Amino acid sequence: MPGKLIIFSAPSGAGKTTIVHHILNKDDNIGFSISACSRERRANEVDGVDYHFLGVEGFKEKVDNNEFVEWEEVYPDQFYGTLKDELNGLLNQGKNVIFDVDVVGGLNIKQHYGDQAIAVFVMPPSLAHLRQRLEHRSTESQEALQRRLDKAQQELKVSDQFDVILLNDDLESAFAKAELIVSDFLSV
Repeated sequence: MPGKLIIFSAPSGAGKTTIVHHILNKDDNIGFSISACSRERRANEVDGVDYHFLGVEGFKEKVDNNEFVEWEEVYPDQFYGTLKDELNGLLNQGKNVIFDVDVVGGLNIKQHYGDQAIAVFVMPPSLAHLRQRLEHRSTESQEALQRRLDKAQQELKVSDQFDVILLNDDLESAFAKAELIVSDFLSV
C-alpha cells in the first residue's frame, strides 16, 4: 500500500546515503524525497537531484511561508529541511517515500507521521570509523570535520528513539538488513 514513509537518519558519514541509494535501486515504487538546504553545492552535486540548493535567504523565505514538513539549522546558517511540495508530489504519484535526513529531521518526520513512517538509525561501527570515513571524503576542513564528529556524539545518544538501529559495519550486510527492514515495513 503506497503512502508509507521510510526514514534513514545517521550521523554524517555513517553510510545512510549509500544505503538509501541501494534501496531505491531495488524498488521502483519508492520515491526519494530530495531535501532542501542552504549550503553551497559541492562539485559532485546536482541541484534538484542531490538537494534543492536554496541559499540562506531562499531557505528562510520558505520557512516564513510554512513550506516545510520539517527543517533545522544544523550549523550556523546551514539549514536543511523537507519541502511539503516534494513529499506531497511523491505521495500523489502513489509512491512510498524514502528520506535521507539528519537525526533531528528523522525524528521530527516520525513524530509527525507516526505509524505511517518507520525511522531507521544507521549506526557507524565506532566514532573512529566515522572519522576515517569523513576524512576519506576530503570535503571538510579540520574544523568542519571536528564539528561533525561532535554532533555525531550527540546524535548517537538519541539512536534509541528510532524504530530500528541498523549497524553499518559491513556494507553488504547493511544492504541486506536494510532491504529486509523496508520490505517488512511495506508489507504490513
